[in-house]
Amino acid sequence: MPTIENGSRTREFTGKRALVTGGSRGIGAAVVRQLLDAGAEVLTTARSATSTVPEGAAFVAADVRTRAGAETVAAAVRERLGGVDILVHNAGGARPHAGALAIPDEEWQDALELNCLASVRLDSLLAPGMRERRSGAIVHVSSAAVLTPVGPFLHYVAAKAALETYSRGLSLELAPSGVRVNTVTPGRVATPGGEETREQWARLDPAPGGTGPDATVPLGRDGRPDDIADAVLFLVSDRAGWLTGSNLVVDGGEFPRG
Repeated sequence: MPTIENGSRTREFTGKRALVTGGSRGIGAAVVRQLLDAGAEVLTTARSATSTVPEGAAFVAADVRTRAGAETVAAAVRERLGGVDILVHNAGGARPHAGALAIPDEEWQDALELNCLASVRLDSLLAPGMRERRSGAIVHVSSAAVLTPVGPFLHYVAAKAALETYSRGLSLELAPSGVRVNTVTPGRVATPGGEETREQWARLDPAPGGTGPDATVPLGRDGRPDDIADAVLFLVSDRAGWLTGSNLVVDGGEFPRG
């Protein structure tokens, strides 16, 4: 990891331009803040601005679930940054239901649009510029829920699984051009959105021993947004210059993989 000087990271991203989706709070805001602290010029996006958008970041309101929203973000990137060197897809989420068979069609579609196709569309609009410059780093943020799929979130999990497969395939396509594509898979992280979702889930499945949200993390605590941001910044840095097509699981040991 970069050394710390005067309480902040060294300026390893000075001169780099970054787009972070879903950067108004939680993990996305932590990624934005760390990139800013490390010298990057950052544009972030969400459906609406909040008081937690880090100071110093440019912001554009857009719904990345739609093609029009993706085009709005891409236009803002061209106008304000001129292009991107770092692209972090963090926007995502879905609400739980009583079970897989209770999820309505429109929420399956919405989960796919937000958790997979938003990344696909923005990549298609912005990655060609990276390929032309023969440089760039893309990170797709998935979820450890993919490792233990459960019915109440099956629409979300299926969309994130599709995102992981897409990310691996894109990494092979862009690697010859020097553009790296990786995935970060967070475990249980203490964020406002995460807490809201777990509360909704607990109301659906309150029984001990059920499939509900109570979990034991071997390292003894929930993750913090900065834990995930640390992993993202490593993957977009030159220190990860020989990493592409990887999936970095950051979960406090909850889902050990051999």
